[in-house]
Amino acid sequence: MPRYFFNTRIDNELILDPEGEELRDPDHAWNVARTTIREILKTEGGQAGLLNATLEVTDDDGEIVLEFPFAEAILDGPEDSETRH
Repeated sequence: MPRYFFNTRIDNELILDPEGEELRDPDHAWNVARTTIREILKTEGGQAGLLNATLEVTDDDGEIVLEFPFAEAILDGPEDSETRH
């Protein structure tokens, strides 16, 4: 399985994820990125400028697979948005 790294960019600062996580594909990485951002916002949400941050997901070669703005993670609906009967 490929390894993805979830690096956080706040303004000009890049906070590297040294370990990464083995995931099945970029779609799975997108879901993990969204969940990670939501958890960060729950615990660190009061920090100035955090909503302007971006999670940069890279592969083993250091290539950016996706960029996920923190603000976009809260614009999504709830994770279980389907109506259940």
